[in-house]
Amino acid sequence: MSIKFKKSYRFALVSSFYITLFSAGLVSLLLYSYLSISFQFIAYFSLPIYIFSFFVLQYRVEHFIYRRVKKIYDDVSLLDSSTLRSQSITTDMATLTQEVKKFATDKKVEIENLKVREEYRREFMGNVSHELKTPLFTVQGYLSTLLDGAMKDKEMRKKYLERAEKGVERLIYIVEDLDMIAKLEMGELNLEFSEFNIIELIQNIFDLLEMQADKKNIILMFDRKYNKAISVFADQEKIQQVLTNLIVNSIKYGKENGTTEVSIDDLVQNKIIVRVRDNGEGIEKQFIPRLFERFFRVDKSGARSEGGSGLGLSIVKHIIEGHDEKIYVESEFGKSSEFSFTLEKTE
Repeated sequence: MSIKFKKSYRFALVSSFYITLFSAGLVSLLLYSYLSISFQFIAYFSLPIYIFSFFVLQYRVEHFIYRRVKKIYDDVSLLDSSTLRSQSITTDMATLTQEVKKFATDKKVEIENLKVREEYRREFMGNVSHELKTPLFTVQGYLSTLLDGAMKDKEMRKKYLERAEKGVERLIYIVEDLDMIAKLEMGELNLEFSEFNIIELIQNIFDLLEMQADKKNIILMFDRKYNKAISVFADQEKIQQVLTNLIVNSIKYGKENGTTEVSIDDLVQNKIIVRVRDNGEGIEKQFIPRLFERFFRVDKSGARSEGGSGLGLSIVKHIIEGHDEKIYVESEFGKSSEFSFTLEKTE
């Protein structure tokens, strides 16, 4: 550790002056009682006393403070060796106060972040438990009923086994999404970039989800007719997953006899923005910042009745960010919601 003395020596200078003044006065008084004395002698006597007093006081006071300040550094450094230990020790109390205050502020922020993470962890574990428990109990209930005697009834056996199978399928769906989100968060998203027509991809998704949309009489449509192909450079399978999740959500939470509209616009020279807009009930403003959290649901009771793992939007966000792109949400409660994301365009 290097010792960094303060720039001001006022304390040592003033103290040395008083010591010199006292010493010179005392010697002058003693000599005057016995001998005649000149001012030149007093000056020669006072100068060495002054210089000696200054250096002794300066050195002693600095080291006196340094030893105590060093103890403060050592005590604080036990908490975080990377913060104060790496800095030179200063005896300037203003600087020390500032550094310790900054250290305390940083620690307070760290503690608050840990509290937030702990709360998020508890909420996440509770959500995982709930999501897995529901289909597990469903499967267990149907199997228990069959074992208790319903197996003899062929019609009942088939119906209960089919329902149990749906419960198992939901469990598999949740576990697969959990596995994917874990890989995405650990940076294990292996993207296979290629050039493809985004219009054709969206139309294929419309065709795939047409029957699901028909159950609520929701029309899947483009905002206008696209006569030319729009080529993008991305992972086609992952972008298909993104669009499927967004369109499925618009069907789940959209109003009956409504629409889901997809539009594609040029953003900058080599970027496009894809928008998925519905005319459903919208999302309240306070919920929008949490939409991409794992298992977060705006309407928990209604959302669970619609099925799904609760991880769709979180996966969407990770995939888009894995492409170094952005995703946006705009919603007007009671009217509509729009999810949009950017992609790299190719000529």
